[in-house]
Amino acid sequence: MKLRWPTKSLGELAGCGQYGLNAAAMSEGTGVRFVRITDITQGGELKHEEPAFVPEDTAELDNYELKDGDLLIARSGATAGKSYIHRSFGERAVFAGYLIRFQPDTSQILPRFIGAFLQTPGYWRQLNSHKRAVAQPNVNAKQLASLILPVPPLAEQVQIVKLLDEAGELRKLRARADRRMAALIPALFNDMFGNVGNGCLHLPIGQAVEEFIDYRGKTPHKSSSGIPLITAKVVKHGRILEPTEFISDDIYTVWMRRGLPRTGDVLFTMEAPLGQVAIVKDPRIALAQRILLMRPRNALLDSRYFMIALTMPFVRKQIEERATGSTVSGIRQAELRKVLLPIPALKLQKEFAARVLEIQAMQSEQSASRLSLETLFQSLLHRAFNGEL
Repeated sequence: MKLRWPTKSLGELAGCGQYGLNAAAMSEGTGVRFVRITDITQGGELKHEEPAFVPEDTAELDNYELKDGDLLIARSGATAGKSYIHRSFGERAVFAGYLIRFQPDTSQILPRFIGAFLQTPGYWRQLNSHKRAVAQPNVNAKQLASLILPVPPLAEQVQIVKLLDEAGELRKLRARADRRMAALIPALFNDMFGNVGNGCLHLPIGQAVEEFIDYRGKTPHKSSSGIPLITAKVVKHGRILEPTEFISDDIYTVWMRRGLPRTGDVLFTMEAPLGQVAIVKDPRIALAQRILLMRPRNALLDSRYFMIALTMPFVRKQIEERATGSTVSGIRQAELRKVLLPIPALKLQKEFAARVLEIQAMQSEQSASRLSLETLFQSLLHRAFNGEL
């Protein structure tokens, strides 16, 4: 940060901080909107899905009512430091107990300028130096009030906010386009096969799959090169990412004694994260524990269709309902076998899979665009708060 701008603490600019309202949230009924940590995105936006409320007759409610420009910062949990600048949305709103409110002095600093600063690495470095790691990371109002911010003249703040807002709008447009694109595959499925595949034969996965293979035992000794070891962390969104772990050729056959992969086999992560899928292209791989290999019956099930169907909302819902575990959600093979799978005619499965490949190609293009926009936004943030704009 260049020294041509003076600096002040958040406390000097926005007061000492006020802890939120300790009250039970209601997910149904009416009342006053209750803004919680979970309602705030990591990018500083307020989510309006599944809102919570508190009764209008809650004691001292007026003391916690949000006003335009109020700054909320999460004080506890894995997302401690996450922030939100309030903008009125047509409803009265109050803030919850695990948030701390600061009220910027607009004669010194623009709330949205603070909001932009709270997205920078410089803010997070300061915050992380204050976090106390007990049961979970947390910060208090005094620590937050001591954070140091640059304070350029208001005219410069206006220009910086304007430029960052324009870049931020492009990010939002990209995110909306991504959400629409993500909805295309389920919509295509419903269009071709009916809602939840109700125009198809339904069979348990156990009857549609020829062979199930999981790999158990002590994790094999890893080497710096050799045969790629496919772990759950590299099975993502229908693809096997570049492996970073390997096992040597001499222990490959022993570890894979239950059966070797074949091209077209479908991989499924049994836990952490549950339900990630990929299809085997190069069978010369080793599979780690808690990855299940499924070999579809060729006369009944197209491999690519099967992989995609496992991610459809109504199939995913069955998987999650059969999963167990309070800390780490996982599913046993016996339970996965019972999940019902819609099975249209094989020709239609192949047509569906081909059309999904076209959609995924467009998603890849959008992903590259999103990465470029994010790089641009982070560059603008860096330059803005180093006085280079």
